[in-house]
Amino acid sequence: MRLSRIQTRWYRTDTPEALEEALTEGARLLYNGGLVAFPTETVYGLGAHSFRPQAIRKIFQVKGRPPDNPLIVHLAHPRDMCLVAEDIPTEAYQLAENFWPGPLTLVLKKRKEMLSQLSGGLSTVAVRIPAHPLALELLKKLNAPVSAPSANLSGNPSPTRAEHVWEDLGGKIEAILDGGDAQVGLESTVLALHTRAPVLLRPGGITREELEDYLRKKITIPESNEHEHGETSSTPLSPGMKYRHYAPRAPLYLFLGTPHQIEKNVKEYIKNYREQNLKVGVICSEELAHTLSQKSISSGTIIEVLGSRRFPSQLAATLFAAMRRLDEQGAEVILAEGYSEKGMGLALMNRLKKAAKEIIK
Repeated sequence: MRLSRIQTRWYRTDTPEALEEALTEGARLLYNGGLVAFPTETVYGLGAHSFRPQAIRKIFQVKGRPPDNPLIVHLAHPRDMCLVAEDIPTEAYQLAENFWPGPLTLVLKKRKEMLSQLSGGLSTVAVRIPAHPLALELLKKLNAPVSAPSANLSGNPSPTRAEHVWEDLGGKIEAILDGGDAQVGLESTVLALHTRAPVLLRPGGITREELEDYLRKKITIPESNEHEHGETSSTPLSPGMKYRHYAPRAPLYLFLGTPHQIEKNVKEYIKNYREQNLKVGVICSEELAHTLSQKSISSGTIIEVLGSRRFPSQLAATLFAAMRRLDEQGAEVILAEGYSEKGMGLALMNRLKKAAKEIIK
């Protein structure tokens, strides 16, 4: 279906007057079935009123999102879970008390009257309360749940700035609320609670270790999309499980191994691609960037430094913006450093692996 181009309003929020206008107009547009991009602490979300079926369908059309890829419902208060979910376990309220507002999404049993497309045809619904103050105020002003995937074209790196949303969706949605840079930079952790034991469907801003420490039990990670409640591998149980995501336009090659092995391989690949006169982009840590700084290696190479290996959260927060900058600068091939999958490194590597054309071990 071809969508007509519309005027997208960009609302600043840097003064009290501008903020109030942005919130009032954002809530009005959502109430009337429009699409509004807004900041969360993870990435920018593309919001639609959860009880407006036409608006929910428009999200999939605008993003080019597969219809079986579930959305996340954003709430203003834990008690609002009952608006979209039923048979809510005690654990959900306990986790909400400890981790909400924050980058944790809970998968619960869906109320039967909720729109099927909201959950990709599943019997479950994903919910969370975002930590960004602008998102919370928007939800309170609307006084209704908002369904919101990331505010990008499907498959592209997720947007961590309003400018990224404009690049992908300008002219396709009603409004963008500019709340500055997202702090976490990766999508929320998704934890299934409708199962016999908690299952980590997507790593994100809350680590597996944090959840296990709080729940005092092990959390499993499925090797595939097959699941104990009978859904098949053709149906993703959470956003980000089935389809290639987060990918820049240029093919991305991910290097695994020890820091020394990665350094050796990246240098070799840079040399080979430069001999082919290709513009090479590198996404790496400060430590690797230091070894690539000599002129013979870095000439004709664009190096995007995410941060230090010692701080995986910093690496994660800058990953998607780095991918987009390399696209803007015309990189024809991208080489990315791999990291430890402990703590926040698990979410970081999840995104890099999904973006990669090839993983080089």
